[in-house]
Amino acid sequence: MTAILKRELSSYFRSATAYVVMGVYFFFSGLFFYLYCFRANSTNLSYVYANMFYIIMFIIPIIAMKTFSEEKRQKTDQALLTSPTSLTEIVLGKFLGAFILYSICCSIFLLYAVVISFFAQPQWSVVLCTFLGILLLGGSFIAINVFISALTESMIVAAVAGMAIGLIIDMMTYFISMISITWIADLLGKINFINYYQNFTYGVLSIVDVVFFLSVTAMFLFFTVRILEKRRWS
Repeated sequence: MTAILKRELSSYFRSATAYVVMGVYFFFSGLFFYLYCFRANSTNLSYVYANMFYIIMFIIPIIAMKTFSEEKRQKTDQALLTSPTSLTEIVLGKFLGAFILYSICCSIFLLYAVVISFFAQPQWSVVLCTFLGILLLGGSFIAINVFISALTESMIVAAVAGMAIGLIIDMMTYFISMISITWIADLLGKINFINYYQNFTYGVLSIVDVVFFLSVTAMFLFFTVRILEKRRWS
């Protein structure tokens, strides 16, 4: 798994992917930090996190689109699937490579909190809880996009499909409000990512929210392993 992880991280930083992703992420987070904290003379990072949610929904598909799609396009997937490394280790290595790049992007929020601390006392419970929430949310969304990438050899298709899933997740609350059938609305509410993520932004650390995101991550990584297993024996 370590070799796969190193290979993934190396591929991100050898190409323009990592630098473009970090550049876009830092630009928008800096812009929102300036508008909602410096310009508004506020120590509350909640609005920065809230607006970055939309950027994350578009950034993550760009990070994860190449995980397996590029392997299929370059015909290197067969060598990968027949290597002595287990399929679980391959999937975890790919996932962790994308997650580490995403975590590097998210670490800018801790720097913003430190900057705020020079002028006022930031709400560290909210900052740290939201930081954990944004990592867990990103991890689950990366797992979904890795699964999508394993289904197609087109990176463009993987990216667009991932962004579409992100929009559906973002609009889930609106979909629920339009459904009049109670049990369907309740069911969708149980899988509404926003409901679980919002608790972190209030500084509330709930084991239910943590388990939800970890479960989604594990489930889609498991699905990805099954897809690769099917391909290995086909």
